[in-house]
Amino acid sequence: MRTSIAAALFRHLILATGAVLMVLPFVLMVSISLKTEGEIYHPQFSLLPTSPDGIENYVAAFAMQPLWRYLLNGVLVCVGIFLAQALFALPCAYALAKLRWPGRNLTMAFVLLGLLIPPQVPAVPVYIMLWKFGLLDSYAALILPSAISVFGIFLMRQFFRTVPDDLISAARMDGLSEVAIVWRIMLPTAIPGLIAFGILSVVGHWNDFFWPLIAIQTPELATPALGVMFFVTAEAGTNFGRLMAAATVVNAPLVIAFLIAQRWFIDGLTMSSMK
Repeated sequence: MRTSIAAALFRHLILATGAVLMVLPFVLMVSISLKTEGEIYHPQFSLLPTSPDGIENYVAAFAMQPLWRYLLNGVLVCVGIFLAQALFALPCAYALAKLRWPGRNLTMAFVLLGLLIPPQVPAVPVYIMLWKFGLLDSYAALILPSAISVFGIFLMRQFFRTVPDDLISAARMDGLSEVAIVWRIMLPTAIPGLIAFGILSVVGHWNDFFWPLIAIQTPELATPALGVMFFVTAEAGTNFGRLMAAATVVNAPLVIAFLIAQRWFIDGLTMSSMK
């Protein structure tokens, strides 16, 4: 009995330590964003600001750079990418999970292989292709390279495997085509998994810095992560209060969205791992 209690306490201690290490950078970010420049460089560190004047960092951040435009760009890009990924992932996942056709296992092996390839590897040929088609420095350059997600295909395929085959057979007996089954039967049952994938997709592309940095030259098209970079200036020096205020504004939508959808996120990942 004592051993089980000690093991439980040890597990909770490890989890609590990990949680603190994960949350601490965000706490410091918010703390610095609410401090004046004098408080930031004060020799004695204090987590809480001693003056309310630090709130001016947020006003100055929106005045220095078009943060609202960066946030809007992030919404447009993330929504466009997710819709394209769902449009491709759902039919592909259904074909890999419920249909029998030659080469299915080999195709699934290529999907798994795609999970091992970092997005930076094909960056140069994708960049050249977009340049050839004249699509660089546009929303298309930000959306198209991520329109197909092998992780989305894999995740939705795992979720579709939990759907009973009898449900699909009944739909076929009612005269539904395979395309209709995907969008009228499988899609409603896959909402938890789709929400889980949507959160992962949005978080990944909202915070993406590498690809927008090389694909975008017009500052007005910058995504949130790229827009924060504009607060770092070599000529005038970096105002860390304003920089952290911009970083807080950029991260706030993700935190709010996750808190709202965390139940569906957990349910989606749990259900997709049942088989």
